[in-house]
Amino acid sequence: MGLIFNIQRFSIHDGPGIRTTVFFKGCPLRCRWCSNPESWNDYPEIVTNDAKCTKCGRCQPVCPVDAIVVDQEGRKLNHSICNLCLKCADVCPTGALAVTGQWMTVEEVMKEVEADGLFYQNSGGGVTLSGGDPLMQWEFALELLKDCKEKGIHTAIETSGYAPWEVLAKVLDYTDLALFDIKHMDAAQHQWGTGKGNELILDNARRTAAKVRTWLRVPLIPGYNDSEENLKAVARLGLEIGAEKVSLLPYHIWGKSKYGRLGRQYPMEQTPLPSDDLVRRCEKVIADVGLKATIGR
Repeated sequence: MGLIFNIQRFSIHDGPGIRTTVFFKGCPLRCRWCSNPESWNDYPEIVTNDAKCTKCGRCQPVCPVDAIVVDQEGRKLNHSICNLCLKCADVCPTGALAVTGQWMTVEEVMKEVEADGLFYQNSGGGVTLSGGDPLMQWEFALELLKDCKEKGIHTAIETSGYAPWEVLAKVLDYTDLALFDIKHMDAAQHQWGTGKGNELILDNARRTAAKVRTWLRVPLIPGYNDSEENLKAVARLGLEIGAEKVSLLPYHIWGKSKYGRLGRQYPMEQTPLPSDDLVRRCEKVIADVGLKATIGR
């Protein structure tokens, strides 16, 4: 079984055509700008939605560690002492306390995937495994990809590439397209932004592109990786390894509210959104090196 936190149908940003994106829980990186913080940990977690809370009080008595208090001001959950028994979500009638992360079989995921088979055929789409990072649950990902290939469904994975090559190579045997994330070309900056160095990632990017069709993906973060020097280095890497293009993914704050719902602080409060002019200039830097660049997909 695999731990999945979302299955997004009719996706048009995670590979060619209309796709179903399966989001795996668990990630080896801790990117400061991550819009899916619920994907970090490889176990189910409690998320809160205070707007749905009616202060009914059902959650408080079932908590075995007294992590929940309900008073006139509302319901408060102390995430730091929560033992993740998930009992509070079981009794919450409104979804104000909910679980992110559901254990699913390959058959259950494929039932969702196959429901949109006609769209894949007509658009040249298929299935994309994302996350988190599907390589954190590589055995489940492998079985899912095998099933897709047996049914003639185009397959793609989006990955940070932070995994042993032996694992990645097995997954790529059943992958048509790799969406390979490049956060920063400088090792120290990569460490600062994600918590990990990039040496393994860059080595795996070269090996991946030699094995399957590859797109490089860059989350474009103002003041972090939007310098001309870094973007030229990404483009040169793409040319060196034979990547088809670089996809620029402009920084956004759509996932900001999720941090509070998980009891975490959002670390990018002072980071501005990239202007259209900045995004276009970054696109031109890559194109001038000689590699195709696209924005948002």
